[in-house]
Amino acid sequence: MRKLVVLSFVSLDGVMQAPGGPEEDPSSGFKWGGWTVGYWDDFLGNVMGEQMGKPFDLLLGRKTYEIFAAHWPRLGNEDPAASKLNSAKKYVVSTTLRKPEWANSTLIKSNVVQEIRKLKEQDGPELQVHGSGNLIQTLLKNDLADEFRLKIFPVTLGRGKRLFAEGSIPAGLRLVDSKTSPKGVIVATYVREGEVKTGSFAIQ
Repeated sequence: MRKLVVLSFVSLDGVMQAPGGPEEDPSSGFKWGGWTVGYWDDFLGNVMGEQMGKPFDLLLGRKTYEIFAAHWPRLGNEDPAASKLNSAKKYVVSTTLRKPEWANSTLIKSNVVQEIRKLKEQDGPELQVHGSGNLIQTLLKNDLADEFRLKIFPVTLGRGKRLFAEGSIPAGLRLVDSKTSPKGVIVATYVREGEVKTGSFAIQ
């Protein structure tokens, strides 16, 4: 059994839509694409390098897959991040994509939950999910995510697609690592652990 890991940039109020630029996802009139740019520094670059330093396969939704496929192959394998992403096995979940062109890509068109469970049961490196907001909602509703590597930016956006949207199942998580960048970005890693604990307390 291998881990399925969600790597996500989120605002302080939980929005994950279009962190890298306005063109990523302007759906529903979202006007604040690129909200992470002013906070990016060597600290976050090193964090991403560490989190992608070990072997991994990619599990992506169509939009993120197409953005990645248009960008990373152009950089060539001289770029360390491009080399890792270009050589990784990629599984793209889509009912509309006809033929994935990026090297080492496999299309998942139906029985998505069952197919992802099969991938997790295989031997191999961890499955990393980047971006892919719609796919993440499927993962959350079916309790398929084992770990969350979040970068929480000190901005509030008020609207936009949220990482933990309505329909996510209640789930207990445990913080296993945290650090803060010089610009105030919280890097936090949570693992799935049990159910939500409920109860009551008295205020004295």
